[in-house]
Amino acid sequence: MTKIKIKSGDVVKVIAGDHKGAEGKVVRVIREDNKAIVEGVNMVSKHTKPSAKNPQGGIVKKEAPIHISNLALVDPKSKEATKVGFKAEGDKKVRFSKKSNQVL
Repeated sequence: MTKIKIKSGDVVKVIAGDHKGAEGKVVRVIREDNKAIVEGVNMVSKHTKPSAKNPQGGIVKKEAPIHISNLALVDPKSKEATKVGFKAEGDKKVRFSKKSNQVL
């Protein structure tokens, strides 16, 4: 299993696929499948039957997972896609942006 360098709450940019260029905040990371759900990106339509929770039913829009390899973290300084590295700072291991060398 590969090291997942993206965490929930990070701002990411889609670098490949149908939604290339879109940016959003990571809502959830699914470690088993190496996928992430990004807010407002990869929206799919789900047809729902009427129920007690949703008495009218109908078509619901929701985010679908995107593979981690198709996402790049957005550098907080330059607002561009960047790679992520790890380094020891004291006795803690921290993530940093390889473009600006800024701790994330």
